[in-house]
Amino acid sequence: MVTLLTGKKGSGKTKVLIERANSVARSSDGSVVVIEKGQKLTYDLSHKARLVNADAYSISGVDALFGFASGICAGNYDLTDMFIDGTLKIIGDDKETLIKFVNKIEALTKEANTNIILSVSASNEDIPAELAHFIAK
Repeated sequence: MVTLLTGKKGSGKTKVLIERANSVARSSDGSVVVIEKGQKLTYDLSHKARLVNADAYSISGVDALFGFASGICAGNYDLTDMFIDGTLKIIGDDKETLIKFVNKIEALTKEANTNIILSVSASNEDIPAELAHFIAK
């Protein structure tokens, strides 16, 4: 299942993502991975969640992020949840690119039997209609 955490910059998406990741990490019987651009979450996440800096692996663009996420799923048979902070900073700010990425990630969640939560710096009104059903309630 894919979930979008949406809101303008500074609206608290990252705080919600951290709270959810820490909560899931406490209760999960498997692995929890958080991907971010940079290293700002280092001291906020539980040690039970694996934090990955996308910049350290030169992850940039929709295909690179999708391939990286797929590789994490392939290498962690027990992955229950993956969180991606700053999705648009990694894949680009184009709405068509976001649609493409979310659709590919949705297929990956079904294949890998995992949950993927994406933070997206955009208001609900700016999210393409095709993705509205993925927005967190």
